[in-house]
Amino acid sequence: MSFRLSSLVRKTSCIPLANSLTNLTKTTKTIRINSWLTSRKFATATTSELIKYKLPENSFKAYECESPSLDIEITKEEIINMYRDMVLIRRMETTADGLYKSKMIKGFCHLCTGQEAACVGIEAAITRDDAIITAYRCHGYAMTRGALPRNIFAELTGKATGVSKGKGGSMHMFAKNFYGGNGIVGAQVPVGTGVAFAQKYLGTNNATFILYGDGAANQGQVFEAYNMAKLWDLPAIFVCENNLYGMGTSANRSSASTEYYKRAGYIPGIQINGMDVLAVKQGSKWAKDWTSSGKGPIVIELVTYRYGGHSMSDPGTTYRTREEIKHMRSTNDPITGLRLRILDLELLTETDLKQIEKDVRSIIDKAAQEAQNDPIPDDSELYTDVYAKGSEIPIIRGCEREEFRVFSNQ
Repeated sequence: MSFRLSSLVRKTSCIPLANSLTNLTKTTKTIRINSWLTSRKFATATTSELIKYKLPENSFKAYECESPSLDIEITKEEIINMYRDMVLIRRMETTADGLYKSKMIKGFCHLCTGQEAACVGIEAAITRDDAIITAYRCHGYAMTRGALPRNIFAELTGKATGVSKGKGGSMHMFAKNFYGGNGIVGAQVPVGTGVAFAQKYLGTNNATFILYGDGAANQGQVFEAYNMAKLWDLPAIFVCENNLYGMGTSANRSSASTEYYKRAGYIPGIQINGMDVLAVKQGSKWAKDWTSSGKGPIVIELVTYRYGGHSMSDPGTTYRTREEIKHMRSTNDPITGLRLRILDLELLTETDLKQIEKDVRSIIDKAAQEAQNDPIPDDSELYTDVYAKGSEIPIIRGCEREEFRVFSNQ
């Protein structure tokens, strides 16, 4: 049975994605310790445990390749860390929503509320040496790649302590091996293909996850990137985050084919339940193994859903019903789905989970407050990071003819 939502969403009777518990099996465990967890006494006597799961049958669909295995092994530590990270991102985005509405955040702001399983699941499957590049809905990816919530809030509010020194805002965040945060629809796809080319050229055996939305999937440059990646068998993992709507247009109204994992034709692909963080992790690991074995690029479609509008200026209810959003929240929420699994497997108690959520609220609230008290960038920052150090031109002009900057090392 397919978990594709696009044809079902109109009837507001979608198949539950993240809450399928019946196919899970529990086995005996080995102990590992996570530094964050050991600071708190949980009701369960053991710490991190090795768990075996069988994912639901509708977790994957494949095109011109075999599906990833439904049988996964994961530690208790990993499961709880993924839960905590998704709760962190959800709280961070909720706080950003409030900061924007209170006019503390200027310009564009795109939230990933509902899509947390994508960034958390991918990060759990790869290493810090692998690369990620995405579009403008990038706050969650910035955090999973290593950016601290305080620095993310500082960037959102235009402070010097931001991840891009307050000059990038919501759409342009970066971290080590995280190439943004890009504002031009689809433009990150050829850039990410270039990163994958560099990885192959240098022989690093790493991969690049190149993310774009269903709205960007019809861009010509995406297909040009497919061609180059396949021509040179680059370690490029193209990931279409299909949240069913490109801005205010449903995928069915904008795309002749909504099976985005088949779009490249000559590149194999898989479709993943993007509301199940464990399925995302398993599928991402499978894709990384595919590229590492020299098979070339792969296309992934993550079927997911955003609860809010396309951006903060979009209420998100003019092109879909409130009932649809409510239904998706109640049946497919990635955080609720993992929470139920944790309780079902008796990894933590309800009290333990509430304590994690309480700690997260404290962390995010403190980070947001500290960021608001940080200084704004100095005017001189307008002229930094324009050229790589040592490659500057002698003079750079400003907006007006009378404005210019002479670089001191020239």
